[in-house]
Amino acid sequence: MDKNGLKKPAACGRTAMATTNSNAVLSERMRPVLGNCLLIWLDANFDESENDYKQSMQQLQNIIATIITFTDADQCVDYLSDIEDEKVLMIVSDSLGQHVIPEIEECPQLDSVYVFCDNQSVHEQWARKISKVKGICTEIEPICKALQIDHKHCDRSMISMSFCGIDPLFMYTQLLKEAFLEIEDDDAKSIKELVDYCRLHNAGSPTTLEKLEREYRDHPPSWWYTGPFFIYSMLNHGLRLMDVDVIMRMGFFIRHLHQHIEQLHDEQQSREPTSEPFTVFRGQGLSKEVFEKMKQTKGGLISFNNFLSTSRQRHISLGFAHQALSNTNSVAILFVMNIDPMVCVQSKIPYVDVKGVGYYDNQEEEMLYTTHTIFRINQIKLIEGNDTDRLWQVNLTLTGNDDNELHTLTSHIREEIESRQRGWYRLGAVLLKLGEPAKAEYLYKMLLETASSHKQKSDYNHMLGWLYDDMGQYAKALTFYEKSLEFGRKHLPPNHSSLAASYSNIGLVYEHMGEYSKALLLYERSLEIRKIALPPNHPDLAVSYQGIGSAYRHMDEYSEALSSYERSLEIRKIALPPNHPTLADSYNNIGNVYNSMGEYLKALSYYEKDLEIIHKTLPPNHPDLASSYYNIGLVYYNMGEYSKALSSYERSLEIRKIALPSNHPDLAQSYANIGLVYDKMGEYSKALSWYEHSLEIQKIALPPNHPDLAASYNNIGNVYDNVGKHSKALSWYERSLEIGKIALPPNHLDLAAYYNNIGTVYDKMGEYSKALLSYERSLEIKKIALSLNHPDLAASYNNIGNVYSNMGEYSKALSSYQRSLEIKKKALSSNHPQLAVPYGNLGLLCETTGDYSKALSYLEMS
Repeated sequence: MDKNGLKKPAACGRTAMATTNSNAVLSERMRPVLGNCLLIWLDANFDESENDYKQSMQQLQNIIATIITFTDADQCVDYLSDIEDEKVLMIVSDSLGQHVIPEIEECPQLDSVYVFCDNQSVHEQWARKISKVKGICTEIEPICKALQIDHKHCDRSMISMSFCGIDPLFMYTQLLKEAFLEIEDDDAKSIKELVDYCRLHNAGSPTTLEKLEREYRDHPPSWWYTGPFFIYSMLNHGLRLMDVDVIMRMGFFIRHLHQHIEQLHDEQQSREPTSEPFTVFRGQGLSKEVFEKMKQTKGGLISFNNFLSTSRQRHISLGFAHQALSNTNSVAILFVMNIDPMVCVQSKIPYVDVKGVGYYDNQEEEMLYTTHTIFRINQIKLIEGNDTDRLWQVNLTLTGNDDNELHTLTSHIREEIESRQRGWYRLGAVLLKLGEPAKAEYLYKMLLETASSHKQKSDYNHMLGWLYDDMGQYAKALTFYEKSLEFGRKHLPPNHSSLAASYSNIGLVYEHMGEYSKALLLYERSLEIRKIALPPNHPDLAVSYQGIGSAYRHMDEYSEALSSYERSLEIRKIALPPNHPTLADSYNNIGNVYNSMGEYLKALSYYEKDLEIIHKTLPPNHPDLASSYYNIGLVYYNMGEYSKALSSYERSLEIRKIALPSNHPDLAQSYANIGLVYDKMGEYSKALSWYEHSLEIQKIALPPNHPDLAASYNNIGNVYDNVGKHSKALSWYERSLEIGKIALPPNHLDLAAYYNNIGTVYDKMGEYSKALLSYERSLEIKKIALSLNHPDLAASYNNIGNVYSNMGEYSKALSSYQRSLEIKKKALSSNHPQLAVPYGNLGLLCETTGDYSKALSYLEMS
């Protein structure tokens, strides 16, 4: 399996415990919460040895798996502030609530608060003013009853959804479902591992866990799923956050429940065949953001990414919707779902009436649908007469995936990730497609531990190499890829396409490490094998051509790079659907070449094509989206539009901070380029801060002679030069040139920049002969590497003109300035600000030589 994307320019763990003392808070935060909501109990006088405490905790644990207790109010507030992905229910004892709750009532993650006290009347006055305080109680039993309702409401409101048309996750959730259902486990072992896992994290009461372990096979999966246990909440939470640890523990239950629904559906249809359409309902809350997204998708598709619980009774579901109105950050939704049984048959969508197999014996007339069921959004309308604008009805129709464009793309992605194995391997591959390498890492390490065949060891090492490359850990990536290649050679013929993928991906790591010659050799080896093993327009050939193009681009051989990139694009247009993410890679890479060649408008056009596809096909925080914004910023920077450049760079950085590890080289790249913009805008202290942050990461993440380190030394030298500290600047520039000479080909453009900057410092220090030597060496490289009228050549001629002028050799200065102006007129628009420089220099030179009329003319044009 290839890394098709060559584009380059987690949920926070929290405690899951019965009690927390002040010394344990920091370490306990690293432990996971295993449900959609958790309970925080704040009481200054906890005594864990008392029977009342133990009995209260046992009752609460039967309702909510994760309970956190605090005796210190400040630690409680800090902990609550850190929670991002779950809802919080809270019990606060006595007078602590009066001081703490007003401070935290605006926290969006806080859902409900209950005051547990000895005297209700003392607390009623302050508590009535806070809408999230739902009760003041002197006994634990009424709190437990209310928490049961709140917990169920949280679970219903936090089911994961994807929207086709604006949410690329839609496609990947379908692939994830397929992966879950392929996985085969030892059921007895899986049940024990789940129970042990829950015990380890104090999730669920001991009574419930013992019951699960002892009686799992005595009840159908639908009984466990619909009952007052942690199963529903834990599974929903795991699927919503793509928590691989939870999904792996509960994979057997996902499969059991799906198969159970399939079996019951067949039985119920054979007993009482249903062919007429019918209606079911679901009431829940949605965040305002998700509701807005849904409104934008009207007419499109929605996927419920969990097993979907509905009711035949409108009033029951409307009651669930009304519960969401108590949270001012939520919109209450009544889903009205039209179900055509014939569509269910054609699209293999099983559903079941849980009467007789559910925990509550059909009190809610519940219908349960398998995971990732798809509906079309027909109508979204306000439910009138309720004195609120937050109660809406959404009419849906059950459908198969009838979006043809998406269906074609999904089929291609499915083929790519099925090329080696299925089940857990496939789940990891989907996570990598989603830009989640850290989640895939855990899974593939587990798989590697149990691998027995050469093929399995080759596959899992290969995927670990892939994800470490994504995480910027290049030495690790190289180790795992080479192990994969070693195992692959033991069981595959020498020209097998899987070996080509290994060579290609090892080449990509060398490219990321700045060793472009090595990368090129490996890409060419990969291409040789693929030409033998594959048909002429196979998409894997496009990957090899793309790699070769990238290596040439880094080596400043732009015509070779463009030729290879265009061949890659040509194949992909034949072999892939028009919205495939790797087409975006091709557009991006061609844009990179035009950007390097100074053809900025062409570059921008290709980058915008790239961004259009990425928006449609990848999640909103995918690293490739960050690269697209980064490259658009780079074009704007090169065009002198610094505010636009800064905006694009900052959007790119936002995504990279979410998607990448804190020491990833791409983050360093973002920091450096934001520094460049501030440098150009004259904000030198800001520029220096960004450059230094970039350099810190690079020293950790990159080899000591990586070209990016040379660029950082050069950037810091620029700041010192701009603030007049020329000797300091020269020292940084010389370090930069020293690395560049080791890391780069002799005619690389970055070397031209380093020579140019050293020349600039010598010029300012009055050492004109040294300046001239450096400028001329820079110009020599540019003449080889760039087109005849590239703007960078104009800059070199201008600098050489300055030196000749300072040395009093005015005729040579005039010739250089005129050549600079000639190039800029051809390369830039007629009113571009950079034209002012050669006009101004020509004017000053003519004034010096006494040609005042020409001087005046040039200065006016400047």
